[in-house]
Amino acid sequence: MVLHRPVPARLPVPAGLGRLAVLTTVFICAACGLVYELELVALASYLLGDSVTQASVVLSVMVFAMGVGSLLAKRLRARAALGFAAVEAVLALTGGLSAMALYACFAWYGQARLAMVAFSLTIGVLIGAEVPLLMTLIQRIRRQDAGCAVADLFAADYVGALVGGLAFPFLLLPALGQLTGALVTGAVNAVAGGALVLWLFRRDLSPRARWALLTANGLVLVVLAVCSVLTGPFERAARRAVYGTDVRVAVRSEVQEVVLAGGDGGGRPLSLFLDGRLRVSGDVESRYHEALVHPALAGEHRRVLVLGGGDGLAVREMLRYPDVRSVTVVELDPEVLRLARTDPGLAGLNRRAYRDPRVRVVTADAFDWLRDGRGAAAGPYDVVISDLPDPGLTPSTKLYSQEFYGLVARVLAPGGRIAVHGGDLDARPHVFWTVEATLRSVGLCTAPYRAAVTQERGAPERDWGLVLAAREPVRLALAVPRPPLPSLTPETLRAEGLAAERRKETGALPSTLMHPRYAG
Repeated sequence: MVLHRPVPARLPVPAGLGRLAVLTTVFICAACGLVYELELVALASYLLGDSVTQASVVLSVMVFAMGVGSLLAKRLRARAALGFAAVEAVLALTGGLSAMALYACFAWYGQARLAMVAFSLTIGVLIGAEVPLLMTLIQRIRRQDAGCAVADLFAADYVGALVGGLAFPFLLLPALGQLTGALVTGAVNAVAGGALVLWLFRRDLSPRARWALLTANGLVLVVLAVCSVLTGPFERAARRAVYGTDVRVAVRSEVQEVVLAGGDGGGRPLSLFLDGRLRVSGDVESRYHEALVHPALAGEHRRVLVLGGGDGLAVREMLRYPDVRSVTVVELDPEVLRLARTDPGLAGLNRRAYRDPRVRVVTADAFDWLRDGRGAAAGPYDVVISDLPDPGLTPSTKLYSQEFYGLVARVLAPGGRIAVHGGDLDARPHVFWTVEATLRSVGLCTAPYRAAVTQERGAPERDWGLVLAAREPVRLALAVPRPPLPSLTPETLRAEGLAAERRKETGALPSTLMHPRYAG
């Protein structure tokens, strides 16, 4: 067996200062590496949904690839300085461009999963190659016990990971955004890796190798800088590819990206997108909101609570009943509420519902608002409307849990009713029936139904699964008297209830905070 013994380096500085420079570079590279990981997880969750799955895929692929990279780095140990500089240059370019490339695949090809796996694999291999090469370099500065050298190296690595992990959500993301944040991280990575080798280990390099490294790192920085300048036009072009050419409003709130397209009198109905997913389509939204709201109002409905629904469209339907005395809206995103009040298209669609004195708005997380007692203090409510994003393994999972519905049931008045949006009944039936089973698990009786919009040829265009629930057995009906409902009659409501029952899945288990069941 041949042992590799690093040749002592000819340093331009004392060994102690050189060792500090290597550990500082370890710190910086570790911070950059974790930023790349978190950026891939965040962007994949935003583009593809199901944050648990995306995080699991990115992290597991990346950790596997790091092992592969460590093995491959053995071939570079004889020329560790040059190998490390080359690895950092490629890592800076790949990691810096990963967010832009992932978003481009999603925008123009409609699919980003393969790109996510490819970047996770590539970045993981490059990160994995760093530690063996750095271990060789630090041993060349001053020979020491291998255990001590590993301890020092990993201490710097883990502290750097901590800084990178905290910098991503609290500094890079809010200040620079996904694209520019990744590009800046790549530039820092390139400078740190190139500077260490070209300064501290320059005597290990031939003049030709030094010029090659300078040129390569210079090109990497130029590419990252050019891409940084072009992020604005790139985002606008990608947004047009995703949402169409008539995007009027695109803002990034602390909660999500909010985009409004159409609805400006140009002919296209208004569309509201939240985090890239269509939430409101002006040409079919009335069918959904009529079906969600009006069956729940067939009974006492003086006091109404809306969880989510910051667009004001569910509120619009409630205000059509003169005997509704108060409507409380609990919405997490203040930006959605602002647009619902001020945007001409969205405010026109909700008929300026937030100007009605009967409406009270609370900006809060619905789960927290109910749990800390504010909901109970303001209640009880005759009707609760849960107009929330589709259930899935996302931050909204807790809003479809057994614990959440237990909190909702506590604020119901005697005889009160809950209407819940349970997702797409045709595309994700298991998810819908899990929502229904979760409602039943807190002692509520349920009546599932759907709201479908068909195209001219009869093919379903949208299919929303809905559940009406109450403490007593509940049946699908409409209030008498009621306002005119173009797309909903007692007959169509009963038919949609029967259509949902025909698709019923037995054996669905309730979803809890500790055991979410919305992956399928």
